Amino acid sequence: MNRRDFLSRSVAAAAATAAPRARRPNVVLIITDDQGWGDLSIHGNPHLRTPNLDRIAHQGAQLTQFHVMPVCSPTRSCLMTGRYNYRTGVVDTFLGRSMMHADEVTLAEMLGAAGYRTGIFGKWHLGDNYPMRPIDQGFHEAVVHKGGGLGQPSDFPGGGSYFDPILLRNGAPERFRGYCTDVYTTEALRFVEANRDRPFFLYLPTNAPHSPLEIADSYLEPFSKMGLNEQTAKVYGMVASIDQNIGRLLARLDELKLAEDTIVIFLTDNGPAGKRYNGNMRGLKGSVYEGGIRVPFFLRWPRVVKPGARIDRVAAHIDVAPTLVEACAARRPQGVKIDGRSLMPLLRGEAKAWPDRTLFFQWHRGDEPEPHRACAARNQRWKLVDGKELYDLENDPAEANDVAAQHPGIAAKLRKEYEEWFKDVSSTRGYAPPRIHLGTTHENPVILTRQDWRGPNASWGAKSLGYWEVLVAEKARYDISVRMAPAETAPEVHFRLNGAALKASAAEGATEVVLGATEIPAGPGRLEVELHSGAQPLGVHQVTVRRLP
Repeated sequence: MNRRDFLSRSVAAAAATAAPRARRPNVVLIITDDQGWGDLSIHGNPHLRTPNLDRIAHQGAQLTQFHVMPVCSPTRSCLMTGRYNYRTGVVDTFLGRSMMHADEVTLAEMLGAAGYRTGIFGKWHLGDNYPMRPIDQGFHEAVVHKGGGLGQPSDFPGGGSYFDPILLRNGAPERFRGYCTDVYTTEALRFVEANRDRPFFLYLPTNAPHSPLEIADSYLEPFSKMGLNEQTAKVYGMVASIDQNIGRLLARLDELKLAEDTIVIFLTDNGPAGKRYNGNMRGLKGSVYEGGIRVPFFLRWPRVVKPGARIDRVAAHIDVAPTLVEACAARRPQGVKIDGRSLMPLLRGEAKAWPDRTLFFQWHRGDEPEPHRACAARNQRWKLVDGKELYDLENDPAEANDVAAQHPGIAAKLRKEYEEWFKDVSSTRGYAPPRIHLGTTHENPVILTRQDWRGPNASWGAKSLGYWEVLVAEKARYDISVRMAPAETAPEVHFRLNGAALKASAAEGATEVVLGATEIPAGPGRLEVELHSGAQPLGVHQVTVRRLP
C-alpha cells in the first residue's frame, strides 16, 4: 500500500469506527535542541532548576535508558516515522542531507488519519521546501523556522534573531514579536484551546538551547552571578525559559481539564553541545558515547501511567511513533518497516517479559554513511562503539574500560548485528537526496538556501560553491533572482538548469540581482548559480525561483 492509499483508507476507517473520546488521548510531544541529560534539576544539576520539566517526570514515568542519534535531524526523522533515519534519506544536519523523503509516513499523518488535529510550533529541520515541509507531511497547522535553527543561512533577511523572528505560518513568512520560545508556546496554547473538544497532536520542538545562544538578561543574570562561564550561563538561561513556558502549557491543560487524558512527552534531541554537567557520562553532542546519545525521556498520562514510575529497559527515538500509534488507536502504514517497538506494555506495567534487543546509532559528516564509522550498537548491558570498543554499561556506565579483549564473542556478535543493520537500512532506498520541487501550486516562489545545497565545495563559508538537486514540475517560464554577499568587484551571475541559462551583471556592492525570466524544461536537474569575478567562481546565499503565469 502506498502512502496516498494509506492516508485515504485510514481517514475512511477512522470516520467509520471512531473510538470513544476517552480512548483517544491528546498528545503533546516536546523536544528541545542541544539540551543534555544533565540540564535538568531532577538529574542532579547543581545550578539549574527545572520544576515544570521535572513535574512531567514526577507525575509520569521516566525511561532511564532512552537514546537518540548524536545530532538533531537524524533524531527527528526517527521520531516522526518510527524508522531509522538512514531509511528516510536523512544522514546529517545541513548541505541537503537533512531533507526527509516525502513518501515517508509521519506520525502526524498516522494520527491525522485517525481523526487528530495536528500542529507543529518550532523546529522541523526535515526539509524547507515542497514536498518536505511539515504542512506537506501531515501537519494541519505549522509555525516553524527554516533550516536547523534561527541565525543560519536559511533565515529570511532581517528575521534570524531569537527575538522577533520571521517564521513560516503554514508556509507563508510572518514577523512575530517576542522571544522565539515564548512565541512557539503562545501558538501552542492557541492550538490547544482551539482543539479542546477534539483529539489533537501538538508537536512542540524548540530550537533553544541551540546556538546562537540568545536570551534575555533577566534569564542570564542568575547564572552569571554563580560564576559560570558565559556559554553555560546562556544555555541554562535558555533552559529556564523553556521550563517556564512548559509550565504555561501544563497549567493550561489543567485549566481546560485536559490533563487527565493527555499524553505529555518530554525528550531532547542529542547530548549537550558544550562541556557542562552531564552526570558521569562520556562524550557530547556528535558522539555515540552515552553523553551524546542518552537523553531524558519523561511521559505523563495520568489515566494510564503510574506516577513516579522508573523504567530501565533500553529504548530509543524509533519507539515513540509506534507507542503513540498504539496509545491513540491509530494505524501503522502497511508495507512499511517500522523499526521501533511500542513501549505501552512497559508504561502500563504489564511487561512481565521484555525481550532484549540491539539498537543502533550512527552519524558523521558526509553525503553517505560509512560502515563502522562513528557508530554504536547497544543492548541492555553491552555496547559496541565503532565496531571495536566494547563496554559493559551495567558495570561501567561511564564507558571508561574497553573490555573487547575480555569478551571477543560478545563484540563479534554485536559487530555482526551492526553490519546486518547497516546493510538493511542502506538498501531501503540508497542515499540519493530528495529533490526540491519547482513550479508547483503548493509553493511558488521557491527559495533555495545554503541549508540544502550540495557538492564537494558546498559549505556556509565565504568561498563556498554548491548546487541544488531539484525537480521542475512543468515546462514553463520562471523568473530567477539571487541574494549574495556584497560584491567587492562587479561580478557576472550565471544560472543553469535543465539546459536553460541566464546571465546578468551585478553592480559592485550589490546583494541582490534579478537575472530575469527563461523557459525551463520539466524534469529532474541540478540548479547551479555562480558568481564570476575572480580566479574561481563563488556561490550565492539564496536563489528565488518563481513560476510565471
